[in-house]
Amino acid sequence: MAIIASNFKTNHTRKSTKDFINNVNDFLTSNSIISDVYIFPTSTALDTFDTVSNLTIGTQNAYATAKGSYTGEIGTEQLDEFKIQTILIGHSERRHILGESQAEIAKKFAFYSELGYKIIYCIGEPLEVKEQGIEKTLEYVYEQFIGIDINYKNLILAYEPVWAIGTGITAINTDITSVHKALKSKIKKPLLYGGSVKVTNVEEICSLDGVDGALIGTASWNLEDFKQIIKNTKDL
Repeated sequence: MAIIASNFKTNHTRKSTKDFINNVNDFLTSNSIISDVYIFPTSTALDTFDTVSNLTIGTQNAYATAKGSYTGEIGTEQLDEFKIQTILIGHSERRHILGESQAEIAKKFAFYSELGYKIIYCIGEPLEVKEQGIEKTLEYVYEQFIGIDINYKNLILAYEPVWAIGTGITAINTDITSVHKALKSKIKKPLLYGGSVKVTNVEEICSLDGVDGALIGTASWNLEDFKQIIKNTKDL
């Protein structure tokens, strides 16, 4: 079955997030959809939600700590309150905009894997690397596994070419399959694709060899679009 994940990034309010999650939950129930669906709200919208077993709420980010003096961050004390056990790590916006180093990302991965969290681990290359060809692309992507336990049991990977995130540019099928095939040959974990995935292309992308689902930004923030995305992939 397909894995469909929504990253809200810095979008939605506490109220609209609650309405969104409850609506998606009802949609999964009424349509008997068994796909694994993940939603990552903003930290201010985390809460305790009554959801079916295949709808999981996770955090977009957290510091490698239970609690402490880390202004602007959250730790496991805050996540435990809402029974959150799923986290995004390594997203390109954390790497490229917020300056997280591979060493910091690896430390976070180690901390949350020791606690048994489900981790969606993101990797991907910028345009200048992609333009150098597949060998340079893979070399760049493999460096993002330094310090990462690729055998961790609760690991899901997400390949998100940086040049395709929020740009409206979707990687062509051969771009996706060439990277996914290489990754799958080395790492036997579910592998999602992310990067301008939308209602009109999600079924085709998720049908490609080596693609186990999608991590979606912009197109997943609209409730009706996200439900249609789930519907379009429910039989894959």
